[in-house]
Amino acid sequence: MAEGRSMSAIVVVSLCMLVLCSDMAHAALFVVGGRDGWTTTVSSWTAQVYKAGDKLLFYYDPKKHNVVVVDQGGYNSCTAPAGAKTYNTGHDYIQLQKGSSYFISSIPGDCQAGTKVSVTVQ
Repeated sequence: MAEGRSMSAIVVVSLCMLVLCSDMAHAALFVVGGRDGWTTTVSSWTAQVYKAGDKLLFYYDPKKHNVVVVDQGGYNSCTAPAGAKTYNTGHDYIQLQKGSSYFISSIPGDCQAGTKVSVTVQ
C-alpha cells in the first residue's frame, strides 16, 4: 500500500514539473524598443500581447539611460518614487507578472522625451 502511494506521489510531482516546464517553454522574450532598444524612440515600439512569465529585455547605453519600475502615476508624471527598483546595466531582463507594469528612465529629461513604456499582461 505504501508503495502505491509513493508511486502516486511521483506521478503527481512529475505532472507538476511537466506543467511548470511547459509554461516556462512558452514564455517569450521581447526586446523593448525592438532594434532601437530602450531610447527616446521607444514610444513607437509596436505593442505586443504579453503573458505572465514573459521577459522584457531593456538594451541601452547605461551612460544615457536607466530603467525604473514605477506605478501608473510615476509613469504619467515621469517621476520615480524614493526606493523604486532601478536597473542600470544596459542589458536588463525583467520577468512580467499578471497586470500592468510601468517603466521609465529617470535620467533628467529622458522620460519626458519618450523613454517610457507600459505593458499589460494577460
